[in-house]
Amino acid sequence: MSDQQQPPQHQDKQPGDEHAMHPEPEYIRASYRGADKLLDKVAIITGGDSGIGRSVAVHYAREGADSVIVHLKETQDAEETKRLVEAEGRRCLVLKGDVAAPAFCREIVKRTLDHFGKINIVINNAAEQYDWDDITDIPDDQLLRTFQTNIFSHFYLTKSALPHLSKGDTIIATSSINAFKGNDTLIDYSATKGAIQGLVRSLAMSLMDRGIRVNAVAPGPVWTPLIPASFDEDKVASFGDQVPMKRAGQPSEMGPAYVYLACEESSYMSGQTLHLNGGVILNT
Repeated sequence: MSDQQQPPQHQDKQPGDEHAMHPEPEYIRASYRGADKLLDKVAIITGGDSGIGRSVAVHYAREGADSVIVHLKETQDAEETKRLVEAEGRRCLVLKGDVAAPAFCREIVKRTLDHFGKINIVINNAAEQYDWDDITDIPDDQLLRTFQTNIFSHFYLTKSALPHLSKGDTIIATSSINAFKGNDTLIDYSATKGAIQGLVRSLAMSLMDRGIRVNAVAPGPVWTPLIPASFDEDKVASFGDQVPMKRAGQPSEMGPAYVYLACEESSYMSGQTLHLNGGVILNT
């Protein structure tokens, strides 16, 4: 991957548009070879239109899986992800709505079952974040919104999907390095990611006897639309400098971890977190 930093840029809306980024993120490496690790599986991916979600969808397609891409309002990005999945020879259903709403999460499950007839993998990936220097500046409505999107949605979608999951199926959450080290300007975001860790560990224990595994990926700084949508131009230009590798990661470097956690090669892993963070050593 390139060690060069991204140029200054900013987008005025969350969660941001991938097609407006420069350079656009890399979602899969040309060298990645599928091996049918997820052949004929069906995955629900929230925040699947762009960033890490897009990378997961395309990697899953190359491994033989069909996907349901859930997005908030980024129609152009979502349609591009669908095109990429279908170019791999797999099917893709795109659903637009707000995962912070429990009724929509129930609709996701219903429409997935209507379209594909089953669910094997649930990827709770959608998130939003806001940059504040002082906790007293965080508006009450934004605090609630961050928790609704970043952690409540995990409960809503998991509750709806769980009756349709069987032994060997998996639930995967996108956590963050900030759950383990904190972040002085992403306070509410980091708190939601800490909550995700508690949920993953507890749910893994709860579902152990049913043979349903629950794990997480905790990325460090990754070049996704959430970054220019969250930070000013100066922060974007230096984004990734804080890790030992001195660069932001690419979604293409995250996707294979989600493949591993969803396939039988990780059959002895549950309640765990993979740390893809550019070399940061954490006391976990």
